[in-house]
Amino acid sequence: MDTTTVALDDIETATRNALVAHGATDRIAGLVAHAVRTAEAKGNKICGLYYLDSYCTQLRTGRVDGTATPVVRHDRASSVTVDAAFGFAQSAFEAGFDTAVGAARENGTCGFAIAHAHTCTSLGYFTEQLAEAGLIALGATNATPRVAPTGGSTPVLGTNPVAFAVPRVGGGVAFQFDFSTSAVALGKITMAAAAGDSIPLGWALDEHGEPTTDPSEALKGSLVSAGGYKGYGLGLMVEVLASALTGSLASADLEPLKAPEGGPHNLGQFYVLIDPAAFSGNAFAPAVNQLAERVNEQQGARMPGAAAILPDSVQVEDHVWAATLALAAVD
Repeated sequence: MDTTTVALDDIETATRNALVAHGATDRIAGLVAHAVRTAEAKGNKICGLYYLDSYCTQLRTGRVDGTATPVVRHDRASSVTVDAAFGFAQSAFEAGFDTAVGAARENGTCGFAIAHAHTCTSLGYFTEQLAEAGLIALGATNATPRVAPTGGSTPVLGTNPVAFAVPRVGGGVAFQFDFSTSAVALGKITMAAAAGDSIPLGWALDEHGEPTTDPSEALKGSLVSAGGYKGYGLGLMVEVLASALTGSLASADLEPLKAPEGGPHNLGQFYVLIDPAAFSGNAFAPAVNQLAERVNEQQGARMPGAAAILPDSVQVEDHVWAATLALAAVD
């Protein structure tokens, strides 16, 4: 496909303008646009401009409230909950961020819950911010039912990603990862279907519970857990943290996230925040540095997500950029 070099500043501006044109406030649109920019900068196309049309459509149809005011609750010393009021996850996270970080620094740990939110799209975008604030962060969120339990064939769980980020003493992120507990993210299946490509065996089952390489058949069936029963267990863990613990919908009760019509997403995210100084004190930084050295001294090995240098511009498919500009031009 033909591509165009687009500055990340232009991507962020066009995304913000598109969201505002479809009903979001300028502030909320700016928060979501920065997340889209970051996803594009990191090559995470699934969570970047690829999602903008859905955001705009659902602003128009009411599946997401682009003017919602999140409500922060801090009833206990080490717990912070934000009711997103069926708005964007980015604005709910931003509303509770300072309170949650402060609670973790004061008490050593903090549980930070986001309830009743639109999809957060890239979970690692949020854990990275917490690591940059000097905290270890573990995040979990659920999604529409796409993953069958091990031994079964009917989807019960979402792709249910988990993200983890560790701070670098002196600023930045020592390492981080963000991955689905399914064998592959759903977006890779949908993108393969749109492109007419096949998928590897081991990613999905068809509607009869048989392994398939046809993404269209996979979308009728189910994804499988990464690593079999091990990924299945992690998916269950994420489900409890993200839905049961936040009072948001279970994966099995969610409507398709990108469908134009339907009820609010009503998703949850849960983050565990840990202040390293409360536990190992000055021993933390040397231990993390030593771990990184042992990994990096091996040719071809690296710490995931460490020392990433983001570009100023990226390649965007022509049709995606044309669609973005068209969305931004709507009054």
